Amino acid sequence: MFKKLLIANRGEIAVRIIRAARELGISTVAVYSEADKESLHVALADEAICIGPARSVDSYLNMNSVLSAAIVTGAQAIHPGFGFLSENSKFATMCEEMRIKFIGPSASVMDKMGDKINARAEMIKANVPVIPGSDGEVYTAEEALAIADKLGYPVMLKASAGGGGKGIRKVDSSRELTAAFESASQEAQAAFGNGAMYIEKVIYPARHIEVQILGDSFGNVVHLGERDCSLQRNNQKVLEESPSIAIGKTLREKIGAAAVRAAKAVKYENAGTIEFLLDEKTSKFYFMEMNTRVQVEHPVTEFVTGIDIVKEQIRIAAGEALSVTQDEIEIKGHAIECRINAENPAFNFAPSPGKITDLHLPSGGVGLRVDSAVYNGYTIPPYYDSMIAKIIVHGENRFEALMKMQRALYELEIEGVVTNTEFQLDLIADPHVIAGDYDTSFLMETFLPNYNKED
Repeated sequence: MFKKLLIANRGEIAVRIIRAARELGISTVAVYSEADKESLHVALADEAICIGPARSVDSYLNMNSVLSAAIVTGAQAIHPGFGFLSENSKFATMCEEMRIKFIGPSASVMDKMGDKINARAEMIKANVPVIPGSDGEVYTAEEALAIADKLGYPVMLKASAGGGGKGIRKVDSSRELTAAFESASQEAQAAFGNGAMYIEKVIYPARHIEVQILGDSFGNVVHLGERDCSLQRNNQKVLEESPSIAIGKTLREKIGAAAVRAAKAVKYENAGTIEFLLDEKTSKFYFMEMNTRVQVEHPVTEFVTGIDIVKEQIRIAAGEALSVTQDEIEIKGHAIECRINAENPAFNFAPSPGKITDLHLPSGGVGLRVDSAVYNGYTIPPYYDSMIAKIIVHGENRFEALMKMQRALYELEIEGVVTNTEFQLDLIADPHVIAGDYDTSFLMETFLPNYNKED
């Protein structure tokens, strides 16, 4: 096992990793930007090193600075969390060259699954169903028009090297395609340095279902059930739950087996997530993409399985075998996660950085967890993602989990900045959400158009 671990991240995920490492008896090194010197992850770690100015490109995305911090402190491994360098194969390669363990898959697997075109080809070979779409990368609007006409509208344009909702456009007709293609391609070029696109047929209506997998260096792969992430705004997840109300035992086994096949096909090692679109009418599911890192919403899976995914990541990276077999994994009860963001729903969810003048996080009772890095008096910097906390609940059934989440949201008090807490309360109380009657279009097309922000 490692003696010292560097966390190449910030915020609640950095705190989460520090806590897991400490429980494993591993000392921790935090890295931070000049804007984060008063952050909780800096205070909790055994050591902390400033790696640059506030901008991410000068600090958390600066590979040389992160690696230098690891070398200076004698860290044997780096956990990248999510975002920043977590899916950067060049960084994983640099870690390997410096004989520092990158806690995640190999650079070659990351490249294979991070490129949506390559991933699609690998899934076809592994007999995992994929969404009908282009056979390779598409570089011009003219090519896109020809492919879209063949597939039939609506279609989805997606950045080949994309993620996080960047470079994605839904196109309903040929009249819209050229402008949408050029806009998405430019956005992808700016975000990922690669403007190549690919095209998929839109599966609509659909559920966004993702399956958590773990793989070790001995070829063992297991899945930890699914998460329903269909409640999204602008392709960004807002609320997640496990298990999905739309999936029964037989379909769960099929989709889990497909995820394991997908991971084994690329010899996947560490934690990862296979994302699918589910057509509820036909019960057919289609591979979308693989996230080669821990997910924001991993706590809901931890609640229903009792498995600490971050600890498993560290153990796998240290060369240990998986601590569980597929037969030993059991989904118990129901879990829900709400993302709490410093943003203003009344102004198109604009970020709301600033100083927290009063804070009360919900607590008490079995099955309630708050992952956060904020505290009373903390100033939220304007340079990073607006998510400041995750509230996760677990109940014996979905109704109990929903009621527990409502109770937790009622107790949450954050003064000094505007948050989406009231919005989440309204969402969790919506009759459609309570009934589990929603898909990926619900939030944008049904809930938000009718949402009275003054209520």
